[in-house]
Amino acid sequence: MRVLGIESSCDETAAAVVRGDRAILANRVLSQIAEHRPYGGIVPEIAARSHLDHIDRLIGEALKEAGVTMAALDGIAVTGGPGLIGGVIVGVMTAKAIALVQDKPLLAVNHLEAHALTARLTDDLPFPYLLLLVTGGHTQLLIVEGVGRYVRLGTTVDDALGEAFDKAAKMLGLDYPGGPLIERAAAQADAAARARFALPRPLLGRPGCDFSFSGLKTALRQAIATLPPGPLASGDVAAIAGAFQDAVTDVLADRTGRAIDLFVARHAQDAARHLVVAGGVAANRALRARLETLAAASGFRLVAPPPALCTDNAAMVAWAGIERLRLGLTDPLDFAPRPRWPLDPAAPPAVGAGVKA
Repeated sequence: MRVLGIESSCDETAAAVVRGDRAILANRVLSQIAEHRPYGGIVPEIAARSHLDHIDRLIGEALKEAGVTMAALDGIAVTGGPGLIGGVIVGVMTAKAIALVQDKPLLAVNHLEAHALTARLTDDLPFPYLLLLVTGGHTQLLIVEGVGRYVRLGTTVDDALGEAFDKAAKMLGLDYPGGPLIERAAAQADAAARARFALPRPLLGRPGCDFSFSGLKTALRQAIATLPPGPLASGDVAAIAGAFQDAVTDVLADRTGRAIDLFVARHAQDAARHLVVAGGVAANRALRARLETLAAASGFRLVAPPPALCTDNAAMVAWAGIERLRLGLTDPLDFAPRPRWPLDPAAPPAVGAGVKA
């Protein structure tokens, strides 16, 4: 089985070919960072136009690298949402055209589910497993019980973690995207330097598994305001970045620890216990190390896909398409792109979370 994957939900245009035995035959990703950097964030109209300019070429390159023709494909998988709707439309319409002309099944993939199932592509994990999903637009803890079967344990009630990293970096005068630069700066600060700035740990020790990061960003801005006016000294940037990253990892460990308890209570009979961290922020090495310690102490094994499969890519979309195709979960050609698409639509509303639930 060979499936073409197409990803265009945010600021990466991507195409990949993946085989049913989990072999990635091609995985092409074109980043738009340079186009959005002058604005300090993603401009939806620019993103959509860039997808339109490059998507056909990337699909052709992926097929050539994989050594397969359109006719040899078993299905066309595409991110159908959630995401920036202009970009999602570009990908979906391209996939529909290929599926129609080639008479292939269309597989509309939830972008969050693609992240959630990546660990099955890389590590062949059995269901169920616990997932910490940390992306630019979502921060959630979920139990992955099967394809299309998710139980949300917690979500952010304000900002997503990736968004918080980018905004923190901007306040510190760092470039875009901010997550990797915060991590790099934090590595330059020792424990004493980080201790200079006492940043809060929102919701730490509170019941439940929800997250909150807006207050942490406010505290960071207030910490910056205590420093001399003008450009920040490199030592101060490193110290504040380190304090911010420490606060984030403390919060994630606390919330995930509570989710582990809920997972064990729900699936006490399952011998295999895995904690998966997925999404762009999962590339952060400090976060991975903290979760590794937490998982080991709880009798879980941490599974973190390689960084290239944590950030947006089409291989994860193709794999999610394979999972769906095996179950006969194909989609009609009138599928409508979705700007919002929760993994657990039955989850109760999270106060303050809005569309990020």
